[in-house]
Amino acid sequence: MARTVRPRVFVTRQLPGEALGRLGRLVDLHVWPQELPPSRDTLLAEAARSEGLVTLLTDQVDARLLAQAPGLRVVSNVAVGYDNIDVPACTERRVVVGNTPGALTETSADFAFALILGLARRVAEADAYVRAGHWRTWSPTLLLGTDVYGATLGIVGPGAIGSAVARRARGFGMRILYVSREPRPALEQETGARRVDKATLLSEADILTLHVPLTPQTRHWVGRAELAAMKPGALLVNTARGGVVDPDALVEALREGRLGGAALDVTDPEPLPPDSPLMGLPNVLLAPHIASATHATRGRMASMAVDNLLAALEGRRPPHCVNPELFP
Repeated sequence: MARTVRPRVFVTRQLPGEALGRLGRLVDLHVWPQELPPSRDTLLAEAARSEGLVTLLTDQVDARLLAQAPGLRVVSNVAVGYDNIDVPACTERRVVVGNTPGALTETSADFAFALILGLARRVAEADAYVRAGHWRTWSPTLLLGTDVYGATLGIVGPGAIGSAVARRARGFGMRILYVSREPRPALEQETGARRVDKATLLSEADILTLHVPLTPQTRHWVGRAELAAMKPGALLVNTARGGVVDPDALVEALREGRLGGAALDVTDPEPLPPDSPLMGLPNVLLAPHIASATHATRGRMASMAVDNLLAALEGRRPPHCVNPELFP
């Protein structure tokens, strides 16, 4: 960079791969060293001293933070989603926002399908059963699950990840339905998927998988009414955002047996408190938000975030810019 004083950058967590090493050679780099995210006060103080932030989805960048950070020029999120960032407020203050789309599509789709298979075939329950010493003999009625091959898969949000899940479902001979504001002819041609309305999706899906961003319109997209409308015994998989599902309604449906089971990589709140009712339900498969957690994918996400940050600090439009209107 053609600067005598290097711009100060705060990164809210250690990141995998070589991206931070590359960044440290170009900026005055400060990295939060602990496993848990920085406190709110720490984040505010660091932002006030920095020109750039590299954030995770646990870091809230809102109007209050921006008001206290007059020198901030860029917020680069190590995620596809950016519901943790007040983008309009950033745009108003001419703070560039970057994200990492595409980096985790196939990896996240792999994990979503792993949850589908794991939930349907009760893999976690079987593992716990064996480890607890309960396995005494082969039994024709032991841990009976749900067939995935030939089942009807309902996709909420057939974007990049949802479409990648549909491609995997095709290999399992699944009937694929989806809801979307616009038809997806390429997806339909490739996978045989059919666009339906919400009521049809809920009533016909054996397995419902969620792939929408968290917005005011998608918050609690799955609530009491939707769970009541689902096919009895259907399975729910969420690798999107926890807030897309009403957690109280989900617990009720699971306890009453109306829903066959749920596999959740994301929850509301996140992480779940130890006394969450979901912890004690055997028909719930839980993961700690790891859909994109492979060495290659997380390293790629970190590298993309650094590329976005450096471009913005140099006055260029980042390769992946959430508010491109700042670059007419």
